[in-house]
Amino acid sequence: MGHSRQTRPRGRHPSSARWQRSHGRARTSLQRFRQATILAVALTTLVLLVWAEADDETGPPTAGSPQNAAIDGQEPGGEGAPQPEADIDPHQSLEEATATIRGLVHGFMAVLPKIVVALFLLLMAWILAVVVRWGLHKSLSGWERSEAVAALIRIGLFLLAIAAGLSVIAGDATALLGSVGLIGLALSWALQTPIESFTGWVLNAFRGYYRPGDRIEVGDVFGDVYRIDVLTTTVWEAGGPGKTVAGWQPTGALITFPNWEILRSNIINYSRDFPYIWDEVTFGVADESDLGYTVDIARAIADEVVGDMMREPIANYRDLLERQRLAYDIDDRPQVYLSPADAFTNCTVRYLVPVHQRRRWSTELILAISRELERPEHRDRIVPGYPRTRVDLADGPHRPAQGPDATP
Repeated sequence: MGHSRQTRPRGRHPSSARWQRSHGRARTSLQRFRQATILAVALTTLVLLVWAEADDETGPPTAGSPQNAAIDGQEPGGEGAPQPEADIDPHQSLEEATATIRGLVHGFMAVLPKIVVALFLLLMAWILAVVVRWGLHKSLSGWERSEAVAALIRIGLFLLAIAAGLSVIAGDATALLGSVGLIGLALSWALQTPIESFTGWVLNAFRGYYRPGDRIEVGDVFGDVYRIDVLTTTVWEAGGPGKTVAGWQPTGALITFPNWEILRSNIINYSRDFPYIWDEVTFGVADESDLGYTVDIARAIADEVVGDMMREPIANYRDLLERQRLAYDIDDRPQVYLSPADAFTNCTVRYLVPVHQRRRWSTELILAISRELERPEHRDRIVPGYPRTRVDLADGPHRPAQGPDATP
């Protein structure tokens, strides 16, 4: 019987699948909360309507009701009793309806000036926000956090304008504060994910976790930052294990993730303050090789390929560490290290390269080392390493067979 094997669909990365699942769960939770909120509002409205109808039915007796007739000493059906509803004058009903509509219109006209004042306050807040943003960008054009400061000022101005407009319309500041508190609590629950994303954007704007052009890794997302919005961040995806491109090169895909990932995931920035990264190239040599000679040759090759490129970044790296009081001993040239393996010895070359050119320099270094090791003068002293099995044949007398059929 054959064994079934599950295969993953081609062209779909594990990171994108996990992101889609988490995004779907978040969207489902938000939709359920909205549905529950709508159901609660509908039930509350229904209860209020039923209560109002009950109050109308059991309300105080009118002048023509049977109760008033009994109080006045009249029989409910006797002389002086009110006329049945069928005998009500339709002109009187029309006049009552007209009076009701006229009262609503008069009430709206009385509130209309307050509504105009509230809209005027919102308009003034919008104009002031535009002026403040233009002034900040004009005076602080080189400051990276100017956009975040302008956004916070705009939000504060609009909140003040809304509060002032509602206070003008309501006329009671105490009731207004209670209503605003309840509304704010409901909105905080309904808009929890957007609020967290906005908070992540504000933190990134002031703390500078990453900027456009930085190579970052946030959760399962790895690539170069393309655009930072108020709620989301878009990244040009870079290659890696399990992706269509194995090296640290762009795959051509754009990944957009919410900014609340800043609050929940580790942020790895490969190019924020120091756009270089340490890389290693490893090759194997046989144990019978001259290991000291191998290390010297590999170091000379690496210094010839990447040595000149490393000197200036190393100086900047030392200055950066000294400013942060991290006095590490940093080598200003490539280093070579040895480590034992099962059947040979690994020779590892460590060097510094630009973060976006890692694959290019590792290829050039591997080619240079391969060409150098093929030279005839190194053939007897540097033996390439490869997996081998050693079999020892022992010379000696034949050992007699053991078992029930063996003869002495």
